[in-house]
This record gives sequence, structure tokens and C-alpha cells, in this order.
Amino acid sequence: MTGPPSPPQDADIVGRSLAEPELFALLYDRYAADIHRYAQRRLGAEAADDITAETFLIAFRTRGRYDPERSHARPWLYGIAANLIGKQRRTEVRALRALARTGHDPVAESWSERSDDRVTAQTAQAPLAGALAGLSAGDRHVLLLVAWADLTYPEVAEALGIPVGTVRSRLNRARRKVRTALGADPAFTLDTTEVV
Repeated sequence: MTGPPSPPQDADIVGRSLAEPELFALLYDRYAADIHRYAQRRLGAEAADDITAETFLIAFRTRGRYDPERSHARPWLYGIAANLIGKQRRTEVRALRALARTGHDPVAESWSERSDDRVTAQTAQAPLAGALAGLSAGDRHVLLLVAWADLTYPEVAEALGIPVGTVRSRLNRARRKVRTALGADPAFTLDTTEVV
């Protein structure tokens, strides 16, 4: 007795969508909410709608160049979103600097449900936003793809088209700068995820 058929792999969906374009909607259904959440955390709700729509539009238009050896489209889609966000870097940096000055982040409020979490998060938001604004675009992309999108190092490398070693060095540099900005001595802070 066999169970229900397993859902098609992302690479299969992309390949089949060349002849049957409506199949591409399956990728949208799988990943749009994640892409939107990531874009919203980076640029706010209004920009997130546009970034999400444009990410999937670009993915649909360029699907003929998709590497069928990539079984998962998630890193590819995050890479497109990161490039679009990068084009709006001034908007992101301006928002991070405003958060650093005021300590008020309306985007984060929707993510915090418990008051204890909210108080703790608000205490760290302003310095964290300032630290993020001070990072280079490449370092910020790597850090936030790992922290907010939960991508693995190889997925970040795939998303940004860089070697895994570059992901590791950018992430290490970004973490060090953020820790320093938050008042932690990076020499005495061990992060076990860096060993991965």
C-alpha cells in the first residue's frame, strides 16, 4: 500500500513550468510567505509586497536559466530578493538609522507577542539597528540571510553567488562588528555556529 504521491521537487516544477507556466505558482505557494517576511524585516511592510512580487516575477522570467541540479529553489529566490533589497540599500540603511535613533520599530512589534520578549527586544533594537546600518551591504546580506531567513552557509553561498568561505568570513566579520557595537568583547564571545 502506497501513500499519497510526494510533492514535486522545486527543480522539477521550474523545468515543467517552461511548458506549463501555471505550475510556477506552486513555488510561489511554497516560498512567498518566507520571502515576504524576510523583505518586511529588512525594508518594512510596503516594500515587502513589492520585493516579493518582483522576486517571483524575475524568477518566472529567468526560470529557463535555472540550474536543474539545484533541487531546492529557496536559495535562488532569496538571492533574487537580496539583490532587490540591495538596490534599495539607502532605504534600508535610513530605516536602520532611524530605529537606532528612536528605538521604535513598527515591523518588529508585529513579531513580538509576549510583553517580556517585547521589552527585551526593544532594549536591544536601537543599538542593533545602528550596528546593522554600519555593516557593508555584503556583510549585512550574509548575516541577515543566516539570522532572519535561516539559510545554511551553502544556501547563502548559492543565493549570493559567492563561495562558502566568503560566507564564513563575511558572517564572522559581521558578527564581530555587531558584538562590538552592542558592547560585547568579541574576543571572549564564542559562537558555536561559527564552527559549522
